[in-house]
Amino acid sequence: MSLLQDLGGEPEETPPRRRRRLTRALVGVIACLAVLAMVPLGAALYLEHRLSGNVTRIPGVFDGLADRPDRAPGPAGDAVNILVIGTDRRSDVPTTGTNARAAEWIPGAQRSDALMILHIDADRRGASIISIPRDTWVNVPGYGMNKINAAFSFSGPSLAIQTVEYLTDVRIDHLAVVDWAGFEALIDTVGGIDVTVPETVVDSARDVTWTAGVHHLDGAQALDYVGQRYGLPKGDLDRVARQQVVLRTLMQESMQQEMRSDPRMLYDFLDTVTRHLSVDDGWSTRDMLRLVVSMRDFRSAGLTYLTMPVAGFGTERGQSVVYADRRAARALWGAVIADEVDDWASRHRQRLTPSVVS
Repeated sequence: MSLLQDLGGEPEETPPRRRRRLTRALVGVIACLAVLAMVPLGAALYLEHRLSGNVTRIPGVFDGLADRPDRAPGPAGDAVNILVIGTDRRSDVPTTGTNARAAEWIPGAQRSDALMILHIDADRRGASIISIPRDTWVNVPGYGMNKINAAFSFSGPSLAIQTVEYLTDVRIDHLAVVDWAGFEALIDTVGGIDVTVPETVVDSARDVTWTAGVHHLDGAQALDYVGQRYGLPKGDLDRVARQQVVLRTLMQESMQQEMRSDPRMLYDFLDTVTRHLSVDDGWSTRDMLRLVVSMRDFRSAGLTYLTMPVAGFGTERGQSVVYADRRAARALWGAVIADEVDDWASRHRQRLTPSVVS
């Protein structure tokens, strides 16, 4: 019996409509790993083989974590929360996936450049990507007050998870880490993406001027776009918004009919995704596929993009920081715990990430 049959799927008899639904099933499940989301049931047999060989498992991520939040009671406890970390690109050596050089790669050796909680609704019909600005000033257990992105550098994925759980009181179920080399490769695989810049801005750090209008970006250019921090009206918040805009556009490109109907293109994209992905060793291939199958009714329109509410900006120990709006953030994290993010978002539409950002 195949894994899909064990999960309740019958690839040979799957009707076209159900295949189309599952094609969108895992969109957004692991941030920039959107393509895994749209694999038809027939292609899941490929995933069963490929994920096991390509995806790197990080051992012991949840071992020894103390004072963890409880799982939400009742039906809300069936929701899934995945901490997605994008590592910074200061090193030319890949830090995740099978492209990483084992002798040189140490989990947590770099700071997290992007930090998101992917919340998958208990009914599997919706999901939310909630970004936490990397400069958020928080208490890092054992290290005192620091930027949240320092936790990954101080002591690796486990401390990053512990810090996020302390900040949010949201129980993290799984970890996914992707390096920016993988992000760049994904964008190149789909032939680049288009972004709209509403007003001309200058990135003095990279000596790049982004003129107002539509820009077609390859992978390297997209990294420059999401990496800009100085010269943006809202600094780190605009940076986070750019990350989400590029992620959204990447997912839209990957959902095009050409991608879904071209086995070679789909294969290349999946291969790129899995080579740059590392997850906690408790997240088995079988569990991933169970999640895929459970999301057969998911629609991309059900994916909400949010950023943790912030109160303002400041300087701590000579570094620019972001201060969380504790009251508003507490309400958002409470909605995550209660599996009511859509309701919260409908009441706070001004906090949704726009499709166009400076």
